Amino acid sequence: MKKLIETIKNIWSIEELRNRILLTLGLILIYRVGSFIVLPGIDPHRLDSMSDQEGLLGLINMFAGGAFSNASILALGVMPYISASIFMQLAGIIIPQFAKLQKEESGRTKMTQYTRYLTVIVTVFQASAYIAYLQSQAGAAIVYGGPLFYISTVIILTAGTLFVMYLGEKMTDNGIGNGVSMLIMVGILARLPQSLGFEFAAKLENDQMIFFIIELAFFVAIIMGIIMLTQGVRKIPLQYARMIRGGDAAREVGGGSRNFIPLKVNSAGVMPIIFAQALMFIPAMFAGFSTSSETANTFLTSLSDYTSWQYNVIYAVMVILFTYFYTSLIFNPTEMADNLKRNNSFIPGVAPGQPTADYIYTVMDRITLPGSIFLAIAGILPGIAALFGVTSGFASFFGGTSMLIGVAVVLDTLQQIESHLLMRHYDGLMKTGRVAGRQGVGV
Repeated sequence: MKKLIETIKNIWSIEELRNRILLTLGLILIYRVGSFIVLPGIDPHRLDSMSDQEGLLGLINMFAGGAFSNASILALGVMPYISASIFMQLAGIIIPQFAKLQKEESGRTKMTQYTRYLTVIVTVFQASAYIAYLQSQAGAAIVYGGPLFYISTVIILTAGTLFVMYLGEKMTDNGIGNGVSMLIMVGILARLPQSLGFEFAAKLENDQMIFFIIELAFFVAIIMGIIMLTQGVRKIPLQYARMIRGGDAAREVGGGSRNFIPLKVNSAGVMPIIFAQALMFIPAMFAGFSTSSETANTFLTSLSDYTSWQYNVIYAVMVILFTYFYTSLIFNPTEMADNLKRNNSFIPGVAPGQPTADYIYTVMDRITLPGSIFLAIAGILPGIAALFGVTSGFASFFGGTSMLIGVAVVLDTLQQIESHLLMRHYDGLMKTGRVAGRQGVGV
């Protein structure tokens, strides 16, 4: 406790860090207040039918911190920006022109502008779909309809998404942590106290408090496991050649400084789970419109139930496949080998050039398998928790997107705070070593 109090005093004594933390908290407060401001023309007391979303809609509502089900002016949150960013990231890998832009400072600025323009287009389409969803699920809540409601809602939702994107960028530039990721994490964690309260009330009503304590123990253990998955790296030894100048030319010899290449066990992050969840929402749509045989319809219905074994098996396989797919897109061993060669460094026992690229690819391929399996297990844990009687709201925190994003963002934020402390010669946040956030492992 004494160490904690001393660390808080050190953080508060650094003016720049204090201002960044206060700015971040202020922007988060603005975002949370905005998520409860209802769209004009809608009666908030008639929105009970939108309180529980599942599948892709539940994912959007989670990322928006409940603003989606509240019919808020920030209902779409940062999802359009995330969609546009993913598209531009994939385009930078597949399209040569975009790949060239990403290698230059001015090009990256253009890519950021393109992402913003694409965000506006995506938001307009998603806003139109959201209005159709409101009309189908909560038509009674729309007090003032008509063309004016449609046009004004599209404009307000688009402006709301751009405002959230602005808050995220300001937080990234002048606050602590990655702004967009921080807003997503805040939206996710905002549901935790209520979900925990419902779980406590359910267990208290059924006189099962011992099971509630066991659930909390498993909850802590899962957090620790996901931290290990997020921080896990495979260190490839790296050696820099030492230059000895003699005569008319320089000679390169071994024995220079040593370092390592940190390859993440889970390089794909949370993206495979997001892709898999989006695709697993499709069977639920077909089940609703299906007129086929009862057996086929039962199978489609089971794929929309996140507690069924069919859903979890297919979902886990998709997470593993998407992990390999996304890792292959973002990881380029050939470019890494070329950079090592240009920097006069090498892997001991491996020839520079293509042999180095092949070696790095082999190592990455081997560590991706256990990483993808652990990621798949983390993805299906909410369904397993629900089977053991955990309420659906609290079960969503037993892994999946919620926990992975929360752990990654917290570690990244703590790593940035620790960097500020170490720069001013204060002790770090931990006695046993430095906090390794996403930046700390080379992302």
